[in-house]
Amino acid sequence: MPELPEVETIVRALAPRLTGQRIAGLRFLARRARRGRVPELRGRQIRAVRRYGKYILIDLDRGMLAVHLGMTGRLLWNGRPGPYTRAVLRLTGQDAVLFDDPRQFGGIRYGFAPPAGLGPDALEISESEFLDRLLGRKGRIKALLLNQRFLRGLGNIYTDESLFRARIHPRAPVGRLSRERARALYRAIRDVLSEAIAAGGSSVSDYITPEGAEGLFQFDHRVYGRAGQPCLACGTPIRRIVVAQRGTYYCPRCQLL
Repeated sequence: MPELPEVETIVRALAPRLTGQRIAGLRFLARRARRGRVPELRGRQIRAVRRYGKYILIDLDRGMLAVHLGMTGRLLWNGRPGPYTRAVLRLTGQDAVLFDDPRQFGGIRYGFAPPAGLGPDALEISESEFLDRLLGRKGRIKALLLNQRFLRGLGNIYTDESLFRARIHPRAPVGRLSRERARALYRAIRDVLSEAIAAGGSSVSDYITPEGAEGLFQFDHRVYGRAGQPCLACGTPIRRIVVAQRGTYYCPRCQLL
């Protein structure tokens, strides 16, 4: 699933191309891609394109479109429609954005506010607020970080990478984390996300940029997808377990439980 760095990369690519443009039409080619009622948008002006957690928000002169890419969704600039094209946003200048989604877990919703019920952004939250929200919680740390109501934007890849850098086991009880280790986790999350954005995200399955290029951060993964390979810090083989129903990668020596 595209996570915060991938969505941020998409937004940075599309914002200068879409901002100020007028919509010629939004056509849905698959019923599941339309989430709720979407009115006629012809003539509406695009005021901004921004990220909200894992959502891409397209602000219009009235209302907004919220795009969620699900597991396999892509937004392609002037792409060629294919069998997985689920919607086409056409602009008056003949340009278009295609929404491709092989598994159809993503969708487009129209509304007047960002999706409700999500926590603060993983890159915008301050250290003090992060500590206040984290310390004293119950449950396992990875499950909490994946919870979008706690913190929006993190997913499986960057949670594993952040926990490794902070030397925290993915099954560690949240309530046992010290303030020092919580601070280390906060810094690790920010570092990992910032580095991944600079690399254009991680292309480990379906993700590509709107221009059709792959991200490069997968070459900098230290644990994710490296089961059986030596830890880059200590040489111990990386292990894969299941936490919160997600395949989870960690170093059993660097990340003691």
